[in-house]
Amino acid sequence: MSDTPTGALTATTTLAGRGIRLSRRNLDAVITSMMLPIMLMLVFVYFFGGAIDTGTRYVTYVVPGVLVLCAGFGAAGTALAVSEDMRLGVVDRFRTLDVGGTSFLAGHVAASVTRNALSTTLVLGAAFVIGFRPAASAGGWLAAIGLLLAYITAVSWLSAAIGLLTRTPEAAGAVTFAMMFLPYPSSAFVPIDTMPGWLHGFAEHQPVTPLIESMRGLLLDQPVGNSPWIALAWCAGLLALAVAASGFLFRLRTR
Repeated sequence: MSDTPTGALTATTTLAGRGIRLSRRNLDAVITSMMLPIMLMLVFVYFFGGAIDTGTRYVTYVVPGVLVLCAGFGAAGTALAVSEDMRLGVVDRFRTLDVGGTSFLAGHVAASVTRNALSTTLVLGAAFVIGFRPAASAGGWLAAIGLLLAYITAVSWLSAAIGLLTRTPEAAGAVTFAMMFLPYPSSAFVPIDTMPGWLHGFAEHQPVTPLIESMRGLLLDQPVGNSPWIALAWCAGLLALAVAASGFLFRLRTR
């Protein structure tokens, strides 16, 4: 069935639906991944926002970073789902149905992107309630959403690779913590120049900083310079690395 492009697409769509149905059976984890970014946004805006000078309303400054943080939380679930399928031997059953490794992994990634789309919508809704007022044009919104989707896809594939690399869901969850931590040492919550000098180099040149700066500029209708292209280059590099690693690890685990 998966030897042809049509068969592979059908298998991927079917497995994506399976991933979404599995999420519905694990509502506590889904709700946590959706609500935690909102809670963190409320904490930063109402507890710390008055003490942080960003040159604009803090809720306006922080929302792009919270959206990226939300993407990391949502993508982390892919590692747990892949690791659980490998542990239970579900993949062996799929292979007897001629479902290839690419379709299996792409199904998990597609389910992750779908969950993240819902999470992003909820976070944006909460942000509007507490005063977020973007000035983006239709083109700015489309560009910002496109960048976020590119990042979600890249980190979901990276999470799938982590799920194959680790032997238990618990280990997969521990490893993906590093991915969820990335927005903190960036410009997500405070300007980089307020951080200690030794941290500036990493904060300025890690993957999520140009993504956050691009989304912030696009949503506020401000100049973004080369940041979107740098963000896309990071996403493309991470995606290529993750897809290649996933293919290698899948063959290694199922040979």
